[in-house]
Amino acid sequence: QVQLVESGGGLVQPGGSLRLSCAASGIIFNIVTMGWYRQAPGKQRELVATSGGSTMYADSVKGRFTISRDNAKNTVYLQMNGLKPEDTAVYLCYFHSYYRDYWGQGTQVTVSS
Repeated sequence: QVQLVESGGGLVQPGGSLRLSCAASGIIFNIVTMGWYRQAPGKQRELVATSGGSTMYADSVKGRFTISRDNAKNTVYLQMNGLKPEDTAVYLCYFHSYYRDYWGQGTQVTVSS
C-alpha cells in the first residue's frame, strides 16, 4: 500500500518560513493533481494549493506560498513565506490519480511568537 509521507512542519514565528514536503512511499502511476489542504481546530478543511494542468492557490495564501512538484520523485512541496498566526493548522497533502486519491497523515504548522 503506497503512502504519502509529509515532513517539514513545526513552530515558526510570524513572518517566518517553512517548506513542507510530501513524498510517496512507492510508485504511483498517472498522477493528475498534487496539492495541499489544511485544517485548523474547529474549522473546515481548506484547499491551500494545487498543481495539475494549472496551479491554483487559496486567496489567503497567494503571494506567500508556492507549490512545486517533482514528478520523477512523486513528491510535492509547499514553500510558505510570510507566515501568519492564521496559517496555523495541520497541513495534509494529497495526490489525485486516474485510479484513486491518496492522502498524507498531516503535519502540524504552528505560527506563534
